[in-house]
Parts: sequence; C-alpha cells; structure tokens
Amino acid sequence: ISRPRSAQHDALRLARTCYDHLAGRHGVAIADALVAKKYVVLSEEGGAVTPAGARYLKKFGIEFAAKSSGRRIFCRACLDWSERRYHLAGFVGAEIRRRCLELGWLTRQRDSRAVRVTPAGRRGLRETLGVDLGSLSLPG
Repeated sequence: ISRPRSAQHDALRLARTCYDHLAGRHGVAIADALVAKKYVVLSEEGGAVTPAGARYLKKFGIEFAAKSSGRRIFCRACLDWSERRYHLAGFVGAEIRRRCLELGWLTRQRDSRAVRVTPAGRRGLRETLGVDLGSLSLPG
C-alpha cells in the first residue's frame, strides 16, 4: 500500500538536521562537494579533513578552536536515510550547520527538523562549493 507523501515529508527529504548536522538532499550535496574538492574524505570507517579542507573550512568560519576535548568524533560519514548516501557528521558537520545558520543561509522550520535554504544560502553554496541546489528539488 502506497501512502501519499506530505509536504512535511518532502521538506525533510530535501533539507533537515540529523542530530546537530545537515542531512537530506542538500546535506548530501554539501558532503559530495567537499569530497569532490578533496576537502574531506568519507568512508564507512569514518572521515577526515584534509589540510586543504582545514584551510577552506577555517576561511569559511569553522571554529576549530571550539572543538571540545571530550569524546566528540571530529569528522565522520553518516548514512542519510532518504538518500542512502553519506552526509557529514561529527564536529565538522555540526560546525558547517552552525555557520550556515549564522550566515543566514539556512532557516529552521517551526516544530520540525526540516530546514530551508535561503536565497543567500543557495548563492553562497554555489559560490563557495559549486553546489547548485536549484537542481535538487524533489520530484512532484
């Protein structure tokens, strides 16, 4: 039995938080762009930020000094339930989400894990990472 999808379900599939990092089609697109530019390496075993990635992320506004000395994983792959591909988790994933919110690139949707990418966010992600979110809408 197939159930019709709701607008809320579609919004979650497109862009949402997964714990404290970005997920959905947009989160996967950001992870893919970081991997393609060789800024991060992601695999089933974990993840790593390359030296070029550390420079890029610092310039982007990631606060590496804020990294806690606790047990927090620094960088890892997280399998996206809707895309069945990886998005970026750990400290680095959380910092990317934090910075996108700070820049006004994302807005939270009330009473939901869904987030909306703003026009400034679409422009910023296209200019900084080459991510074209316009091509990532959900099928009607």
